[in-house]
Amino acid sequence: MAKVNESDFTTNNINLIGLGTEINGDIKSSGDLRIDGTLIGNLNIKGKVVIGETGKIKGELICKNSDISGIVEGKVTVEELLSLKSTAKINGDITVGKLAIEPGCKFTGYCSMLGIEKEQNTLFDESK
Repeated sequence: MAKVNESDFTTNNINLIGLGTEINGDIKSSGDLRIDGTLIGNLNIKGKVVIGETGKIKGELICKNSDISGIVEGKVTVEELLSLKSTAKINGDITVGKLAIEPGCKFTGYCSMLGIEKEQNTLFDESK
């Protein structure tokens, strides 16, 4: 029997919540996640989160990168790039490193960019 290292499962794993599946509860993962079903709970993902057109989340989303085509009701925090596709519907505040929005996306909430305070302080620092 082959020896299995735990580290083999902690990187580059892709998880899937398929269409017709509903999960109630929080999810934490060090890999990537694709949601085509429904999640009622919070997500804390160290990798990328893809929410398909049929995917729905009601809760907080925290991740490194995300592509959203479905529905999110709750706060979204993305460390690097958040890409909102034309079919996306977001109802909640977002905090991002970078943001890409396709025409047709519906977004209700506030948006703040990570690191913007540091850049603004540099721009308006009169001592330079």
